[in-house]
Amino acid sequence: MLVVLPVFAQAPWVREQPFSACLFGLVLLSVGVITSSVAPSKWTDFGSLLVGFSGSWLAGSLFWGWLAPHPLLHLPIEAFALPLALTGLGTRWRLGCVFYLASLTGTAFTDLAMALTGVMSLWPEVVAASPSQAAVLLQDAAACVLKPGSLLIVSASGAVIFQLVQFCRSRNTLSAPSDRAWAVAAAVLSTTLLIDGLFLSLSLLAPELSGLV
Repeated sequence: MLVVLPVFAQAPWVREQPFSACLFGLVLLSVGVITSSVAPSKWTDFGSLLVGFSGSWLAGSLFWGWLAPHPLLHLPIEAFALPLALTGLGTRWRLGCVFYLASLTGTAFTDLAMALTGVMSLWPEVVAASPSQAAVLLQDAAACVLKPGSLLIVSASGAVIFQLVQFCRSRNTLSAPSDRAWAVAAAVLSTTLLIDGLFLSLSLLAPELSGLV
């Protein structure tokens, strides 16, 4: 749910009201901190996850609200909390940090595949275009993806993410029952793979329906 929500709820919200979307990210952060600190112990993990989710939400709101025409800034903006996430892996915020890092990993692979297939060069035009113009540009993007070399890149990217999911699942079976970090990482990466596959299918088969891309 936390991976899918930004795609289907945050994206249209940010397009209309980027400032309020950013404020909601701060609300998520506050709720996560309070929940993890004062709520019963069974809610501690949920609070930690909300803190990690708020980092992804804030980064997405900042980028899509004001910097969307600049795709090269996407990953750096998404990685704004990377130092905090890395240092927090050994603390009680471990689950939130893992959620954020797994989300960032999925984003990195997606952006890399877009860059290598040539789709990223169309990104600024798509976000600035009207819906009818965007559909045409997405058809051009589909033509880029359907090239043999591009299909190989996309397939390789998906295969690497799938292997990361399998690795996380194998580590989860070896970890202590109380440590759900590897399970969270596997869930985030596998959901990212499913969403990327959905939008890839939409952009290839029905560009007019893939406005969120």
